[in-house]
Amino acid sequence: MSFHSAKDALLVFSGIPLALTGGVFFLWMRGIPLSISAGVGFIALSGVAVLNGLVMISFINKLREQHLPLREAIFQGSVARLRPVLMTALVASLGFVPMALATGTGSEVQRPLATVVIGGIISSTFLTLLVLPGLYYLFHRNKEEA
Repeated sequence: MSFHSAKDALLVFSGIPLALTGGVFFLWMRGIPLSISAGVGFIALSGVAVLNGLVMISFINKLREQHLPLREAIFQGSVARLRPVLMTALVASLGFVPMALATGTGSEVQRPLATVVIGGIISSTFLTLLVLPGLYYLFHRNKEEA
């Protein structure tokens, strides 16, 4: 799936910095040092952040192709993609909770990975649901006015 637009590609990838920030913040909050397993968590987290952004932007673009006004397409697209984005975040976050709370054998490898994914998914979901629609409007409002 391609957008044929550098603006939309930038919007999709804009989820990565906030996701990484959330992962680093949660590592710091839990006092866990950056490690190889945390790095693996950052890689997984980047994929989920991009996927959520892609789901949102592609649906808004589909609504725009149906000639909906910009604000209406953003609103309807955001509401329609609320459940898929929240379900992705919830499943990923809850799936990593046992790893994040583990204290047994191997937990020193599991905890950093799980902490990064949980923290990053929380911040990435915030971006996808609240900030990304606003950024989409800022990036595309000139086309609407023309």
